[in-house]
Amino acid sequence: MKIIHSLGAMTAWSERLRREGVTIGCVPTMGALHDGHRALIRTARLRCDALVVSIFVNPTQFGPAEDLAKYPRPIGKDRELCREEGVDVCFEPSAAAMYPVGFQTVVTVPSIATRWEGEARPHHFAGVATVVTKLFGIVRPHLALFGQKDYQQAALVRQLAKDLSLGVEIVVRPTVREQDGLAMSSRNVYLSPDERIVAPTLYKSLQAGAEAIRNGTTDASAVQSAMAAVVRREPALTVDYLSVCEPLTLEPLSIVISKAVLLGAVRLGFIRLIDNLMVTMPAGRR
Repeated sequence: MKIIHSLGAMTAWSERLRREGVTIGCVPTMGALHDGHRALIRTARLRCDALVVSIFVNPTQFGPAEDLAKYPRPIGKDRELCREEGVDVCFEPSAAAMYPVGFQTVVTVPSIATRWEGEARPHHFAGVATVVTKLFGIVRPHLALFGQKDYQQAALVRQLAKDLSLGVEIVVRPTVREQDGLAMSSRNVYLSPDERIVAPTLYKSLQAGAEAIRNGTTDASAVQSAMAAVVRREPALTVDYLSVCEPLTLEPLSIVISKAVLLGAVRLGFIRLIDNLMVTMPAGRR
């Protein structure tokens, strides 16, 4: 496995392989890799000839009061996971290389980025959109894989790649969960033992909303109430949002006709948890 730090060296490697007809896959990450990333890497490994995993803690997607400085960076463990899974290149650029003096371009996807996570973290999605655009330009992949756990991010990247004709196929894979349902996340390491016990409540609330829809509830406010009732059982949790949305646009729904995505974000101590669940109303209840 090669470790590449230079932007130019990364592009040169990719361009050489593209000229040879090699299909390149990319899994963009911020490191602190876990089994959710492993699942993405394994899927990518089956879909492409050569695989790049980028490891870059992107400063532009963190707000002033967020956890950039303490974000976990176990680079040795990350490289070992990549070696185990047959990754060809770990691309590990520096912040100075990605954002040199004079850098000023910002990429935005306003219709998707302003709600939900965008409202809670106003600068986050501009940072995501900008770094993903830049990574695609450097790595030159044919396809890139993202996890459904960050549903809004995946929707944004899909729109970005389509709107800018980037020529990258965006593949979104299902959320990988712990045995108790908690969505795997690099930030889960911050949870105390007591918080870890409470954390799966968010997923349980989404399950309650999905069950209400499958049982014939079409009123979105009633679905939200079902989700909120579960969260209220844990006084340690504070709700940022629990929403019922159209799966493609992420616009809030008032009535569920066929499909919906349930989005949720809660605060647990100093930790912010996000999750989502796709749900389809049974045909006989539509």
